[in-house]
Amino acid sequence: MKFRRRRRNEVSIELTPLIDVVFLLLIFFMVSTTFIRETQLELELPEASGELQQPEEQSIVITIAQDGTYAVNDQALVNNQLATLMRALRQQIGEGDASPQLIITADANATHQAVVRAMDAAGQLGLTRLSLTTQSPEEEP
Repeated sequence: MKFRRRRRNEVSIELTPLIDVVFLLLIFFMVSTTFIRETQLELELPEASGELQQPEEQSIVITIAQDGTYAVNDQALVNNQLATLMRALRQQIGEGDASPQLIITADANATHQAVVRAMDAAGQLGLTRLSLTTQSPEEEP
C-alpha cells in the first residue's frame, strides 16, 4: 500500500491585520483617556492704572482663562455654565461671612460674556463686594 505524503502548508502569520488591530487599540485609548487639567490658568491681565488694593484673607477668586474656562480659588470647573459657577461659589461662601470679597481675574483676551457671566453669578448669590484684577501698564520708552 502506497501512502501519499501530505504536503505541509507553510505556516505564516499575516502582519497586516495585527497592525490594524494595534492602531485601532491605540486610537481607542487615545480617545477614551482623560487628561489631567492644569488648575493654574495662564493669564494675560488687562492693563489699568490706579491704586493697588490688597485682597482680604477670606476672599473668593474667580479666574477666567482666554478660552472662557473658569476656576474658583484655583479649582477648575467642569464646564462654563452659570449653574456650575454658582454652585462652586455657593460652596466657597459656605456658612461663614455673608458677603466675602469677590475678585475676578480674567485674561485680557477673555470674552466679555465670560466676565459678565461671573458677575451675574455673584449678583444672584448676593455678593456685592466685587473687584477686577488688572496689571500696571508697561512704560514705553
